[in-house]
Amino acid sequence: MDTIRVLVSGAAGKMGQELVRAIHWEEDLKLVGACDVSQVGVEVGQMCGIDLSGVVMERFLSRTLDESLPQVVCDFTHADALRGNLPVYLEHQVSMVIGTTGLRTEELKDLEKKCLANNIGCLVAPNFAIGAVLMMQFAKTAAKYLERAEIIEFHHPQKKDAPSGTAIKTAEGIMEMNREMNRGVGEDKTVELVPGARGGRIGSVNIHSVRLSGFVAHQEVIFGGEGQTLTIRHDSLSRVSFMPGIIMAIRDLASHKGFYYGLEKILDL
Repeated sequence: MDTIRVLVSGAAGKMGQELVRAIHWEEDLKLVGACDVSQVGVEVGQMCGIDLSGVVMERFLSRTLDESLPQVVCDFTHADALRGNLPVYLEHQVSMVIGTTGLRTEELKDLEKKCLANNIGCLVAPNFAIGAVLMMQFAKTAAKYLERAEIIEFHHPQKKDAPSGTAIKTAEGIMEMNREMNRGVGEDKTVELVPGARGGRIGSVNIHSVRLSGFVAHQEVIFGGEGQTLTIRHDSLSRVSFMPGIIMAIRDLASHKGFYYGLEKILDL
């Protein structure tokens, strides 16, 4: 069995530490590098409460890539850090699994163009939970029959962006179905007594973002029709829920090139 060499960027964060533990338990994966601006110099295994890995947290990404020579890098930082990291990944021509959200549509398109031009593998996903991917797919299917929907997403208050990448991608899928069905975008004539009371809006889909302690990552997609409603909900109760999808993406990117937006691109859906 060939071993896939992996570097985690943002390894000191909650997602990064969970991913370090997940990689540790996979026989075909090997953590060869870890980067972050905190916990620099700390042995990563000790930080994550697992058997010592021999990998020490590094601050400087380019040097760490040169020394560790990973096949795949996983980025779970934040949008501003990712913007600085992407040119380094591209320069080193390393495959990327990106779970960091907050990039704008034009930035994603530019990344896709560069990856394809340089034959670099890259998967960007707003959510790696298999259930969340199914929720987005179910919502798109439901939009074929129920044309109006609203989204409520719930996250912890440390999340840097709103709405979530999952909510944006869900709304985009609903609007794609509306275009396929040749539907117009209905006008929301509600008068907001408090500005923003109807949330943000992508096409005809209103999105409401909740940020409260106690939540990890949750989303409801509520459809309304004549005399009925349909609610599709997904709950990530622990960051462990994201690990199978990330591991699947690492394995896929180790052997495939190209650009993928959304975990569903490598699933048999």
